[in-house]
Amino acid sequence: MVRSTATTVEEYLDELDDDAAAVVTEVRDTILASLPEGYVESMRWGMITYEVPMEVSGPTYNDQPLMYAAIAKQARHYSLYLTGPYSEAAAGDSFREAYRATGKKLDMGKSCVRFKRLDDLPLDVVGDEIARLDVDEFLGIVDSAP
Repeated sequence: MVRSTATTVEEYLDELDDDAAAVVTEVRDTILASLPEGYVESMRWGMITYEVPMEVSGPTYNDQPLMYAAIAKQARHYSLYLTGPYSEAAAGDSFREAYRATGKKLDMGKSCVRFKRLDDLPLDVVGDEIARLDVDEFLGIVDSAP
């Protein structure tokens, strides 16, 4: 699956084969356990997203809620999108350092961590990153962006 048309998380998980659903569910559980209050889980852009509701953020550049994180099954890997490390250079450096300290190989673009198996992803590092910014801190970073 590359892009889902599911409108709910449950529909999305039902579209996945059992192995992929187990991986996405494990990452989702880590995110939900670490997610600060105020973010909401939804389906957007064909993936499970964690975002700031527009009632909280106000208008955005694309008239969509601000995405904080997302998880998706791609054709040959999984993608975990993390806005925090992308938005702040020092946070990005810290995230990369913590990830590599686990001995796992990091495959990361600007905000996208790609992994092929659950064992490739240090869930504790992901949980720490998800928990790092509450909604107000995240909005402050967004508001200060050029």
